[in-house]
Amino acid sequence: MGEYLLIKFAVLVVCCFALVSLFLLPCAAQQTPPPSTPTPSTTSTPSTAAPSTPAASTPQTQTPTNPRAKTEEEKEIEKKEQSQRVLGVLPQFAVTSRQNAPPLTSREKFHLFAKESIDPVTLGIIGLQAGLSQAEDEFPAYGQGAVGYGKRYGASLADSVSSGFFSNYFYPTLLKQDPRYFRLGEGHSVAHRLFFGARQEFWCHDDKGKHVVNWSSILGSFTSGAVSNIYYPGRTLISVTPATATSPAIPNYEDDRGVTLTLSRSAIALAYGMAGGVFDEFWPDIHAMLHRHKKTSTPADTGTNP
Repeated sequence: MGEYLLIKFAVLVVCCFALVSLFLLPCAAQQTPPPSTPTPSTTSTPSTAAPSTPAASTPQTQTPTNPRAKTEEEKEIEKKEQSQRVLGVLPQFAVTSRQNAPPLTSREKFHLFAKESIDPVTLGIIGLQAGLSQAEDEFPAYGQGAVGYGKRYGASLADSVSSGFFSNYFYPTLLKQDPRYFRLGEGHSVAHRLFFGARQEFWCHDDKGKHVVNWSSILGSFTSGAVSNIYYPGRTLISVTPATATSPAIPNYEDDRGVTLTLSRSAIALAYGMAGGVFDEFWPDIHAMLHRHKKTSTPADTGTNP
């Protein structure tokens, strides 16, 4: 019963936040219209028509020819960003503090997805999740022992890989959206940064730098939730309640597939994504506070020991 209420709460939170994000944020985006410059066009008209035409066409052809070219410095910054770890352990590869970071190519998006999926820490966390699932006897159709643990580990691994594939590679490549988290950083109120961190599950950067609805995350969550129906156990006989003098034996079934479970898993995945965005937003601040506390405590220790 508690798990059912938790699922309902997660669905309610995700739906409410999605509605707020999708309806309020486009209004904010409309407050910055692109600048128009009619004056230079009129001043350049009196010049000779023949030379002005090739001169105007030359820069237009130069800009789109190499839109994704990155300098060596940008490549080095991107490499460092995709090596970030929380406390030197937990991977945080898809976070950037540059709001104007150049977009990722399709190959770079796949590399980011693969790096996160096969990271040893990620695989270790999946193993821990499988162990907890077995300890609580979730998905009893998998059974216990090494075989049951292997099935649970495989299901958790499939969840992680399919979610990353659709949300961080397939849909971002198809829809030309950026799967990274763009950190807002200091200089803004805590409330604004909280909302900003949670909203990026529904509002993201596209490859042109514009803010658009994050269909990659939304569709990725629901697609991976639908795919999970392939490997999660279907309607399975779990146990039989023994017959009594007044009632016959009652078979007990459990079904871990279906539309309701798909929607609940997708909503929970989006809720986890919102929490992850908030953590990514504030982790550098937390890390700086811990580092500052460590620095202030070190001189006191050294001062007592001349």
